[in-house]
Amino acid sequence: MSNYKFDLTERLEDFAAEVILLYDKKPLSYAGDYLAKQLIRSSCSSALNYGEVLGAGTDKDKINKLRICLKELRESLRNLNIQIKAKLFSEADLAKLKNENDQLIRIIVTRIKNIN
Repeated sequence: MSNYKFDLTERLEDFAAEVILLYDKKPLSYAGDYLAKQLIRSSCSSALNYGEVLGAGTDKDKINKLRICLKELRESLRNLNIQIKAKLFSEADLAKLKNENDQLIRIIVTRIKNIN
């Protein structure tokens, strides 16, 4: 995950990949397993749905698909916050991932506003 990438598709894919790598070798508790699976789904969904944005025919369709991306990114951020509060990870462990998640949310919100 690099802060120097400006290609949104690549950043969303990298974000999802970083989430997958985070859990690849970590032993999980019931809660950790549950949250890990949900975070993998929401982070991957944001990247996959952005692919649909690129193929959307109308502005209304683009906005709808961007809102789905935004919803999934917000879910990812809540999930990361819960994991920190439950002490599954420290704030320091997830700082880069949370920062990238926040930046992606801001970019998607800006994209939605610029279409209107």
